[in-house]
Amino acid sequence: MLRLSLTASALLVLAQPVLADDPPTYEITLTAHGFSPSEIHVAAGKPFFVLVKNGISHADEFEMLLPAVERGLQPGDQAKIRMRPLGQGRFPFFGENDPDNEKGAFVSE
Repeated sequence: MLRLSLTASALLVLAQPVLADDPPTYEITLTAHGFSPSEIHVAAGKPFFVLVKNGISHADEFEMLLPAVERGLQPGDQAKIRMRPLGQGRFPFFGENDPDNEKGAFVSE
């Protein structure tokens, strides 16, 4: 009986729900026409994750200048990036291969 109780307790610990304080995750996909969505609204002063997917047929990079972020992605790859809390404002991101068209921004409010 003790063994069953310990096993049940261990399963309860492993099956913890996501806490409300866990940072949210936002998804963006690099397409032939840029990023989709191209604008993501985030809470100012709160960390978050961004899941970047490369939906094009060649390697590219997700980049930001402020804060400095650079992540290379092969075709079909995805990367989950932890973002530090941002102050209020607009924080552009872009693709390295075509920064004039592959662009978007986090809007921190």
